[in-house]
Amino acid sequence: MLIRNRMLAMTVGGLVLTATTLIGPSSAAAAGPTTLPASQFTLTSNYHQFDTVLNSLVSTLGTAAVHTVMDNANHDRVGITDSLGLAGYEGGFRFDSGDNGDCTNYPQGVTTSRDAIGTANSGNYDGHQLVVVSWYTKDGCDGGGTRSRVTLVDWDATYPNKYRKVLLVEPTGTAATPNFKDIPIHAGGVSWYGDYLYVAETGRGMRVFDMRKILKTNTGGTAAQIGRQSSGVYYAHNYAYVLPQIGTVTAATTSGTSLVWSTISLDRVSRSIVMTEYTCASGCTAYPNRAPRAVRFPFAAGVTTFASTTTASQALQLPWYKLNGVASHNGRWWFASSGAKQLYYWTPAAGASTYSWVGGAESISYWEDTTNPDLLWSLQETLGHRNVFVVQQASYDG
Repeated sequence: MLIRNRMLAMTVGGLVLTATTLIGPSSAAAAGPTTLPASQFTLTSNYHQFDTVLNSLVSTLGTAAVHTVMDNANHDRVGITDSLGLAGYEGGFRFDSGDNGDCTNYPQGVTTSRDAIGTANSGNYDGHQLVVVSWYTKDGCDGGGTRSRVTLVDWDATYPNKYRKVLLVEPTGTAATPNFKDIPIHAGGVSWYGDYLYVAETGRGMRVFDMRKILKTNTGGTAAQIGRQSSGVYYAHNYAYVLPQIGTVTAATTSGTSLVWSTISLDRVSRSIVMTEYTCASGCTAYPNRAPRAVRFPFAAGVTTFASTTTASQALQLPWYKLNGVASHNGRWWFASSGAKQLYYWTPAAGASTYSWVGGAESISYWEDTTNPDLLWSLQETLGHRNVFVVQQASYDG
């Protein structure tokens, strides 16, 4: 079913829209980005980094198709109860009470099956219209990062309002004794293009995963156990499914300052991934104190992968700070600031506009539609208010 039908159903159910007061966007002008030399930024990709071990893991454990994972979805998503007060608000969902209040796991990136395949077949991938959210896990509420995961969420009235967690892992070991381990990254952004899932790695670039190679694991053992055990069984912190990394996309620059891959998003029109940096004007100790940048990297012609070496096609220096979200579509840009609670819109021709946005804001994903208004998906990481929501992009286009 089209997303519009899902949202109308939610309105009739009284879950969200009747409780939300919409406020108009601010028309306040903002200083715009300036152009940087795009040739300063490059990517090196390797999609076959783990082929030998990964092929053995697939042979040993077997794979589960996306529709099988969703047939076995075991968590209930629920309606948003917060009044977000956003112009163009269309609806969304919240995770179950356990995930909504879990201080050891934080949602970060968002992408959808509409990113993956576009508008064909109502944006269904393997029979499902999906919203995918990336998370990072900490060692205790105040601990460091220990692993990362994604949640696959059904967004289609044909199916139950369910989601399933899938652990992200890195293949290790040998072809004779294949294994895997946790991926302790922030997972600040995620983009799904074709069969490939790209997950941001803050200081490096992106890790690449293949949605056709979700592995089945044993849900037994303890919550601490990961990988192959001496008995030959494979555990994954009690997860039933793991998504193994297939390769890495590594960033480099001649600018003298390495990129901070805080978040990413897919631009289907220009067939590229855009990224931006979380930085501070001053006073930060865990983040850079400088102006952030946004960079666009094009995919290779006719495929959903990057060439072995890719040069950026666009680079910008931005006047805004504490950016956790970025999106671009057809020459237009959006940037979400969690610190300022603002969404910035910019085009080279029209300049910049500033809009009220939510606190705890994270990534953005553009949802293109052929019959209904195009949309922007986003989410909040705030404990107790982990809303994954969608707005009409026309309310934020200057």
